[in-house]
Amino acid sequence: MARVVVMGGGVSGHTAATFAKHWLGNEHEVVVVTPNANWNWIPSNIWVGVGEMKKEDVIFPLAPVYAKAGIDYRQAKAVSIHPEGKEGSDTPYITIEYTGQGKEGQTEEITYDYLINATGPKLNFDATPGLGDGNGQLGPNTVSVCTADHAVHANNELRKIFEKAKQGQKQKIVVGTGHGMCTCQGAAFEYIFNIDFEARKAGIRDNIDIEWISNESFLGDFGIGGLHIKRGGYAASSKIFAESLYVERGIDWTIGAHVSKVEEGKLHYEQLDGTEGEMEFDFAMLIPPFAGVGLKAYGKDGSDITDTIFAPNGFLKVDADYTPKPYEEWKASDWPRTYQNPTYKNIFAAGIAFAPPHLISKPMKSPKGTPINPTPPRTGMPSGIIGKAVAHSVCDLIKEGSAAHLHEASMAEMGAACVASAGKSLTNGIAAALTVYPVVPDFEKYPGIGRDLDYTFGEIGLAGHWIKHILHHLFIYKAKLNPGWTLIPE
Repeated sequence: MARVVVMGGGVSGHTAATFAKHWLGNEHEVVVVTPNANWNWIPSNIWVGVGEMKKEDVIFPLAPVYAKAGIDYRQAKAVSIHPEGKEGSDTPYITIEYTGQGKEGQTEEITYDYLINATGPKLNFDATPGLGDGNGQLGPNTVSVCTADHAVHANNELRKIFEKAKQGQKQKIVVGTGHGMCTCQGAAFEYIFNIDFEARKAGIRDNIDIEWISNESFLGDFGIGGLHIKRGGYAASSKIFAESLYVERGIDWTIGAHVSKVEEGKLHYEQLDGTEGEMEFDFAMLIPPFAGVGLKAYGKDGSDITDTIFAPNGFLKVDADYTPKPYEEWKASDWPRTYQNPTYKNIFAAGIAFAPPHLISKPMKSPKGTPINPTPPRTGMPSGIIGKAVAHSVCDLIKEGSAAHLHEASMAEMGAACVASAGKSLTNGIAAALTVYPVVPDFEKYPGIGRDLDYTFGEIGLAGHWIKHILHHLFIYKAKLNPGWTLIPE
């Protein structure tokens, strides 16, 4: 009997674990190690953050789902990886520290035959002074929608702003990225337009100034270097699409910005052109930068081999080309295909946990040398696809041996769909529904724009909102392993 250990129970880890168990059956073990008691459909945290959904609408407990599937669930955080075993044993293992199940604080070793790292990101609030509290958590000056609890807090604070606006007090809201190397611009993009929508619905928009601040060098970059959509026989840039949305809704923007410090009611920033400025606010939601969760790795003799397995940002090294090279020499083939660690072949990464070979957007710096550019997103649909592919590879290795073919899911050969909400309502809601192919542009195969215009397109309107609403229920249904769950695509 082989044992597959999955570290992380988010979109990618949950996908990998549930499919692995489905394919392996009771002949083999699947263990999930995650510090969370609940699964969270993160895209709908946006709606929790404006009061259009409750926390209970976007989460469900993991224990009953894993019990039904026959998955060994440990509510714990992974602490270290020991891929060579220890003195007296060659069996690889990880160490964990329980966060629940009545074992809080207890540590344990779990051996594995195959390990899937799907730990996701550490929300690195403390990378920006004042964005965090100095202990790795969200600070008191801003709000976040990165977790369901954060979103509840964000809505509570937003209600206070709306109440003041109803009383005739002018309020300033700032939404965007809280550091020069953030990813996940899409979440902030959705949140700012949902705030605008709710303010208009409440009749208080005239008393609220809303401003976007982002590390993107142009609106519509989204961490993927932007995209082009076929329109009337020509290719329209996402820059035009995004700018029109902001202008139509009266939302100002500051871009190419690294938020360097946050204080109560004020943030400081540096821009690509060297400009430094301050921005006052009454309410701010700033996405933090992501980093690896801080796992350590040790050799058989106890030596620290963290740098062998992990990149400096804490994400797991996989089958990517990490050779430093200038932007002009970047290729689609630099990106990983199987997500297998090159040193330890029984370790894989999925979702945000894998280390990208480089940015997708063009790297940029301020005159001071401060990097100001979005880092690569690996969330949503790509996370699910990668998690499933990695699970498939591991199952085939168990069943067929080391010569088994590894399944591939390169982001440079992968299409992805994104539905970005701009206001929740079944009758007049609005969302932008976009597809992009491939996620990582391939300028050799698609000269000029890097993507296939036949498969890269988008529309905005009520239909997009209905799609977003349906997907919310569909993916929670799937994640609960309800009948037919395997038929629902990632």
